[in-house]
Amino acid sequence: MRIRFGFVSQSWKLWDASPGKTLTYTRFKQMSPEEGRAKLLEVTRQNLENTLRTIHLCIANEIKVFRFSSSIVPLATHPEVKWDFVSEFGAEFREIGDLVKRYGMRTSFHPNQFTLFTSDKPHITENAVVDMVYHYEMLEAMGLADSGTINIHVGGAYGNKEAALERFYENIKQLPPDVFKRMTLENDDKTYTTEETLVLCEKLGIPLAFDYHHEYANPSAVSWEELLPRVYETWRGIGIIPKIHVSSPISEKKLRHHADYVDLQFLAEFLKVVVGLGQDVDFMIEAKRKDEAALQLVEDVAAIRGVKRMGGATVEW
Repeated sequence: MRIRFGFVSQSWKLWDASPGKTLTYTRFKQMSPEEGRAKLLEVTRQNLENTLRTIHLCIANEIKVFRFSSSIVPLATHPEVKWDFVSEFGAEFREIGDLVKRYGMRTSFHPNQFTLFTSDKPHITENAVVDMVYHYEMLEAMGLADSGTINIHVGGAYGNKEAALERFYENIKQLPPDVFKRMTLENDDKTYTTEETLVLCEKLGIPLAFDYHHEYANPSAVSWEELLPRVYETWRGIGIIPKIHVSSPISEKKLRHHADYVDLQFLAEFLKVVVGLGQDVDFMIEAKRKDEAALQLVEDVAAIRGVKRMGGATVEW
């Protein structure tokens, strides 16, 4: 079986390479319309250039799994600003997407924690739909709408998980069908366990991006070892190999906080089960040192007896 390793949005190896430079609405409103528009274009151009730089770094290091920043386009979803970023930067988005396709990379987005479908407030759901559509439009602009994914958490429980889940089933229907087809769900570290998220995924036909660190912090009633084959099965519907989020805690006292790198000992039992299942899988490294942490984990795993490194960020076990 093969494991590919990837990372989230920004390289620590590149200088000043943030793909999520911001422009606040407060600052935008202080400018004249001409100045505001110019600043929107400037910041978006910087973010796209830094995304392109990071994709080139991935290619150079043979990293095939990558998550784009959600903040590439500032104020893209703000109701007072919404602007046609695709028309302005279509060529730049296509250049990024063409590279991704040429080098066989797997890409995704992960909207923030406010993009949720469990609220009883209609405007929260409306905003979530707008945000999901924004991410889909970026995938579409890159020519990746049939391969990229958009990952979110289930959302809040609001004191009643059962009622919140029922609202999820109803609210998610507001997503355009094309956007719904590209979404994945992730178990979280406080509220919805792997088992609870998996039931939702199976009912709706949504892949589950399993997070081992979150499972450790917020364990299911059923063991993750028992659930993992079912998690894998959820990916068959979109024809992509399963993706698992990997990180390790800073300490037992800071159990939910991601460490700079991934502790191989923390993953030891997990890796045994993954290898035993024999299913190719992709690991999204969510450690703070991002690309450095991903490549270090490849080194650590490749040093295990019986593991062969097949490229910069791929091993065969």
